[in-house]
Amino acid sequence: MAVWHGEKGRKPTGGLIRIARKKKKYELGSLPTHTRIGKEKKKIVRTRGGKTKIRALSVEFANVLDPETKTVKKVKILDAIENKANPHFVRRGIITKGCIIKTEIGNARVTSRPSQDGVVNAVLIKEIKRLE
Repeated sequence: MAVWHGEKGRKPTGGLIRIARKKKKYELGSLPTHTRIGKEKKKIVRTRGGKTKIRALSVEFANVLDPETKTVKKVKILDAIENKANPHFVRRGIITKGCIIKTEIGNARVTSRPSQDGVVNAVLIKEIKRLE
């Protein structure tokens, strides 16, 4: 089933919008691409105006920035630790922007949108010791 980005039938006030025309092709969206941890797989998608977008279906490596030394390293992704977008994504190994991933050099927060950019960029985060 397609995703439709047109008027949905309700105003912000709650009033009804009467749709007096058919759905247009330019209002058509696509289903979300859930980027998983695994062997590298990418897909090229044509967008509006003839442009292209590279979607990462699965990724194995991430470009991680170390803020202290200002260096970027390509490191292997081991696991997803936390995802505020959806807690169930952690269990399924899905990476989105804002997700905290476990890498070879430590934990990092994803700053790119892998399903839109086709690459995982992340920033190394310090471990905060909590008093318990």
